[in-house]
Amino acid sequence: MASSASDRRYLPLGARSVKIVVLGAFGVGKTTYVATISEMRPLRTEERLTRAGQFVDDLTVDTKSTTTVAMDFGRRTLGGDIVVYLFGAPGQPRFADMIRSLLHGAMGGLVLVDTRRVDESYESIGLLEEADLPYVVAVNTFPGAPAYPEDVLRDALSLPCDRPLVFLDARFVKSAKRALIALVTDILHPAGSPAP
Repeated sequence: MASSASDRRYLPLGARSVKIVVLGAFGVGKTTYVATISEMRPLRTEERLTRAGQFVDDLTVDTKSTTTVAMDFGRRTLGGDIVVYLFGAPGQPRFADMIRSLLHGAMGGLVLVDTRRVDESYESIGLLEEADLPYVVAVNTFPGAPAYPEDVLRDALSLPCDRPLVFLDARFVKSAKRALIALVTDILHPAGSPAP
């Protein structure tokens, strides 16, 4: 049975697969991002937050009632022949060892940032740099969050000039795709490499 272009249950013949890990602090929008960008129903491992968790994690994001306890998983086909597998990592620092394992085999990472808590992004960026993986920083523009110019954010994040920085709203596909396209482009054509 042949599949149509709109039938996303089957992968195109000859497709190139790319594993991407979506990182960021607790409550920055990783689960929303994976759900928005995925062309299939995403796998989620969300559980309700409990009072017991406040003794282990900083749960100061007051709009959150659930948290990822393992990972989120989604898939997106780009350009017809590039299939991106998205792995959304949990945001709590205690999962750093698990995230290191999740980074094995990844082609790159996407770090979501909330401008109200920029300092909470350092660990995610550090894990990607430690793994020597290309990454893109994506500022998730929450309503009411302060807006800063790119140079100010780059300075606050100590972000090298060869690392892409994009702005998006993780709730909307067109916006969310910006970061994914920037990362896949960087993976396929790294900064400083000769143009194809």
